[in-house]
Amino acid sequence: MAISAALVKDLRERTGAGMMECKKALVEANGDIEAAIEAMRKSGQAKAAKKSGRTAAEGVVMIKISDDAKHGVMVEINCETDFVAKDANFEAFAESVADTALSAGVQDVEALSSSALASDPSMTVETAREALVAKIGENVQVRRLMRFDGAEGNLYSYRHGVKIGVVVELAGGDEALGRDIAMHVAASNPICVSADQVPADTLVKEREIFKAQALESGKPEAIMDKIVEGRVRKYLEEVTLLGQAFVKDPDQSVEKLLKQAGAQVKRFARVEVGEGIEKKVENFAEEVMAQVRGS
Repeated sequence: MAISAALVKDLRERTGAGMMECKKALVEANGDIEAAIEAMRKSGQAKAAKKSGRTAAEGVVMIKISDDAKHGVMVEINCETDFVAKDANFEAFAESVADTALSAGVQDVEALSSSALASDPSMTVETAREALVAKIGENVQVRRLMRFDGAEGNLYSYRHGVKIGVVVELAGGDEALGRDIAMHVAASNPICVSADQVPADTLVKEREIFKAQALESGKPEAIMDKIVEGRVRKYLEEVTLLGQAFVKDPDQSVEKLLKQAGAQVKRFARVEVGEGIEKKVENFAEEVMAQVRGS
């Protein structure tokens, strides 16, 4: 039977096993998730399950770009604590996963998980992840993979520490400009390159908010549309790369900077560790008491 991605995701969350293992177990169990869990527990695959329920919102962003600057990857690899994110074993794993992603040419995390590890082809990324979990005692996940192929210009990157990564495709300009633009994206977090790329539904929502604000302020109906459009223009300047003031020289916009250099940003991507993960707030006293009660 066909196994849905949602079912695989559910099994992953409940067992902590890799995607490929979960999919295989579900196929063998004919889609019965409880039977799949039981089989995985018997085979020992679900041993890592005890750690899978723990939130992995720390970690690193790794970036690798090919020598010709036409291909690149950005990978987010998570762990539970900042301490482990600095551990040599975790760092080596993250480095090798990024090398694997670039050399294997894979497009998503699932394909990456089943790829032979660049530093040790006898292991897949997933088996190496499981071994690392067993070694360091924390939940580790390869969470996101972003791939850049066939760049018209060149790819440039910037990492702010290890937690924010940016890749920019720049046509024209030079390496210094490419790095400056990537650094700007890291700092200012634009949602897209230009105003025409802002999603239509986002603009609709913003217009509704600006109109409500204008009505609340008691402005005359006759100038309402003009006020709203003025605020929309200001919003577009704030959220688009070209409209933003350049972080290293706020007196000029990024658009002006690029025009002076005869360069054009084709696309960019920004990844920050833990984005969208709801971090669990632990109460240490309650945790200790729970352990005492259970002992």
